[in-house]
Amino acid sequence: QVQLVESGGGLVQAGGSLRLSCAASGRTFSSYAMGWFRQAPGKEREFVGAVSRGGGTTKYADAVKGRFTISRDNAKNTVYLQMNSLKPEDTAVYSCAADLSSSLALAHRPNDYDFWGQGTQVTVSS
Repeated sequence: QVQLVESGGGLVQAGGSLRLSCAASGRTFSSYAMGWFRQAPGKEREFVGAVSRGGGTTKYADAVKGRFTISRDNAKNTVYLQMNSLKPEDTAVYSCAADLSSSLALAHRPNDYDFWGQGTQVTVSS
């Protein structure tokens, strides 16, 4: 079992920045990849990005590439999502997820992830 708790969401103006955190507990944090997803009202859950077990490889959705950065601190059992140049269309509930598979490829489909946090709301005003 893996427990995930997000924090850092809030209200920010367009062009601003936020950093989300996701604290993990349960299994050895460095043994699994982590992903971030978001879901806006009335829309399907959307892949934001993912980071490998050691943090050396990342993958991003085109919509956030160049603006968002994922990192992890395995000593603190935490993954981060730094969001810059935020836009109103980034408004959503953001969730972190753990991929416990042995695959080295970073997954982008929600079904590839095994455990999820409860989510944190990010609202970007225009």
